[in-house]
Amino acid sequence: MEELLRVEGLQKSFGKKQVLNGIDLTVYRGDIVCVIGPSGSGKSTFLRCLNCMEDPTGGKIWFDGEDLADMSVDINRHRQNMGMVFQHFNLFNNKTVLENIMLAPVYTRLHPPKGQPKPSRAQVKEEAREEALALLKRIGLEEKADVYPSTLSGGQKQRVAIVRALAMKPKLLLFDEPTSALDPEMVGEVLDLMRDLAKSITMIVVTHEMGFAREVSNRMLFIDEGRILEEGEPEEFFGNPKHPRLKDFLSKVL
Repeated sequence: MEELLRVEGLQKSFGKKQVLNGIDLTVYRGDIVCVIGPSGSGKSTFLRCLNCMEDPTGGKIWFDGEDLADMSVDINRHRQNMGMVFQHFNLFNNKTVLENIMLAPVYTRLHPPKGQPKPSRAQVKEEAREEALALLKRIGLEEKADVYPSTLSGGQKQRVAIVRALAMKPKLLLFDEPTSALDPEMVGEVLDLMRDLAKSITMIVVTHEMGFAREVSNRMLFIDEGRILEEGEPEEFFGNPKHPRLKDFLSKVL
């Protein structure tokens, strides 16, 4: 198995409050890792530290052979390979659906690494447009290309947010409770898209959707008080939990 991400002793504190207390994790290419735990346990902070949206206060995050926690590393270059989908969509309301999806690919291709030739703006925009339209067709929203996010349902917004992350062709996708802000009837369409994606991309998913986690993941993590208290394959994890805290948690959510 090819290692994609390795976390060693990850810590994060906000002032005197310690949120992450030494997390160790290795993610291999093709893994679908689902993370569960009570509110305030550090799950979202863990994800935000992985792509350094929050700067870790201790530990190492190895991705593509470099430690992202090293302040000298060009984190923006690595973020191109690590997409993130948030609870609240974070779409730009002043841009159309198509423009939202094209924005990051166009910017990064027009600003290549030092020493590489700069491509033509017209060519870059046309390629990004074709790719964005193909992604919208994949999720059945091609007819929404020229509308603004305010006209979409919550489920449609989240599906657009997911394909916006896909437009960067990432090696790893992070999902931070992607269905928690949706009305119940819209949850299914987002989970269906994620099920499809799970066949072709490595994912770490913080979720409250236990059925989805059990069905799609190949590894489960239970985080509480900033620590991984239990890790395992979904059948054993749900069917025969070992840690008392996980047993108590599952008894309340299943």
